[in-house]
Amino acid sequence: MRFSFIDIEKKAFPLFLLCKVMQVSRSGYYHWKKRGTSAREKERSQLIPRVRSIHQDSKATYGSRRMAQELNALGFHCGKHKAGTLMKLAGVAAKQRKKFKATTDSKHTFPVAPNLLNRRFSVTTPNCVWVGDITYIWTSEGWLYLAVVIDLYSRRIVGWSMNKCITRRLVMDAFTMAIWRRKPSSGLIFHSDRGSQYCSHDFQKLLKKHGILTSMSRKGNCWDNAVAESFFGSLKVEQVFGVRYPCRSSARQDIIEYIEMFYNSKRRHSSLGYMNPMEFEKQQLWKKAA
Repeated sequence: MRFSFIDIEKKAFPLFLLCKVMQVSRSGYYHWKKRGTSAREKERSQLIPRVRSIHQDSKATYGSRRMAQELNALGFHCGKHKAGTLMKLAGVAAKQRKKFKATTDSKHTFPVAPNLLNRRFSVTTPNCVWVGDITYIWTSEGWLYLAVVIDLYSRRIVGWSMNKCITRRLVMDAFTMAIWRRKPSSGLIFHSDRGSQYCSHDFQKLLKKHGILTSMSRKGNCWDNAVAESFFGSLKVEQVFGVRYPCRSSARQDIIEYIEMFYNSKRRHSSLGYMNPMEFEKQQLWKKAA
């Protein structure tokens, strides 16, 4: 076990024993005593509590890169490696992702659309390409299914819906919310997997009503819808994992809070230059207005 002068001084060791334990001379001890706290130690004592606070506010999700960005935003010059050191000293680490099973039911007779998106996830215009997907959350009452619609431009969740049943109504409600919020022009591309909910006649009729083009992933290829998969991974790790929901209502409230109060408005995204989706959209509007 390593000791510092401060650790041993707290135990009130005699000076000769303290110097012997630390393997230094008395003159070396007095030199250290006179020197006082170094600039690095002062900085770390100031930053470590902030790192712990950021770790808590980010729901234990930030690694060294996002931690560095957050510290820089607060006015502290910090790089990735420095942030990693501070996190170790603070005793915090980002949560690790786990693998989750798929919910796609592609065994149906509905027509399947071609892959128009073709993994082109970088979009320069809002309401140009949306992606959607479904996931599940376990509660003591049973499964709660969540459908989301994401605007690839800002990675913002623009529509969501939750239900105890995984039906076409689930995805139609999420899409209807997105339409109501964003009011997109015709020609928008909506990309999803080949699940029966998205291929159903009712959902495709809803898309055609608003002049929206359909795009679907290749069979069994989750990478074709990587942005939606990434969001669900973040949701599970950052909010759901380790929580035992007593009922669907409590899970629903928790997920709404995560989407609207954290993911859309606070969580830094590396693909957005470490801004949150709302901040990114506002900045782009200011640039266009300038």
